[in-house]
Amino acid sequence: MTDTDKLELSEKPITNRRTFLKTIAGVGLLSATPQSLLSSDTDDLLLKKFSDTGERLPVIGMGTWITFNVGNNIQTRNQRTQVLGTFFKLGGGLVDSSPMYGSAEEVLGYALDRLGRPQPSLFSATKVWTPFSRRGEWQIEESHKLWGLQQFDLYQIHNLVAWEHHLQTLQQHKHEGTIRYIGVTTSHGRRHQELEQIIQTQPIDFVQLTYNILDREVERRLLPAAIEKGVAVIANRPFQGGDLFFKLAHKPLPNWAGDIDCENWAGFFLKFVVSHHAITCAIPATSQVKHMIENMGALRGKLPDSKTRKRMVDYV
Repeated sequence: MTDTDKLELSEKPITNRRTFLKTIAGVGLLSATPQSLLSSDTDDLLLKKFSDTGERLPVIGMGTWITFNVGNNIQTRNQRTQVLGTFFKLGGGLVDSSPMYGSAEEVLGYALDRLGRPQPSLFSATKVWTPFSRRGEWQIEESHKLWGLQQFDLYQIHNLVAWEHHLQTLQQHKHEGTIRYIGVTTSHGRRHQELEQIIQTQPIDFVQLTYNILDREVERRLLPAAIEKGVAVIANRPFQGGDLFFKLAHKPLPNWAGDIDCENWAGFFLKFVVSHHAITCAIPATSQVKHMIENMGALRGKLPDSKTRKRMVDYV
């Protein structure tokens, strides 16, 4: 039996310490597990409500940009399957991808097949990415095939490309039931003025944008607008594409990080992001199981209050 086979999902994600310990021990990961996951003050996953129906999402999701663009290499695909399996096992839900991400959607479909369908906690999120409306229809159809899904939980317009045309298309698919929620995305601080206008005037359910402990411009206008309009927010680049780890390499994790159940920088950065009232979910990307375990540590324990958030910003 391979490690990937061992990571097949049970009906429910892990929500208590005992089951978590058994799972990671079974795949040889116990020694790599941060202590915060072994001794969290709470067994509950951190979830946030994002719709009028009361539906909730785990605050830590998963991105696939670069990390799942691995082509046809079976060994690498199986390793990414293990990463995805670990994500689900530790309580993850939202998985985000795009046609822009090369083979990522195809690799996700492969991994979902290997892990076994259906995955009850999966909240599937992808995007349309083309300036041409007809090609957008083709992309939507192709994404359904690649993921192996009849219905997507969330379909987004990538980087606002031709958003006026694609929004009408997505609304039709939502009406037909092949899409549950609609959103738009941006990253790297681009097109914020236009994004704010869309939040204020268009019938969208989600917005995706860049937010991390150093890139906080969205706190001024975009996040308040999302709160006002009841739009859920997905935070991309919560690690600034990995740069935060390099920028803080010279600093030790502060001792008081333990007060919010953080024993690594990944948890520190992620808990800052998801503790903002407007943020529904953060989507860090990784290609390594050990890093996924660190990321998912932020799904449990305490979140920083406003005073601690300021202290975190001042420290970095």
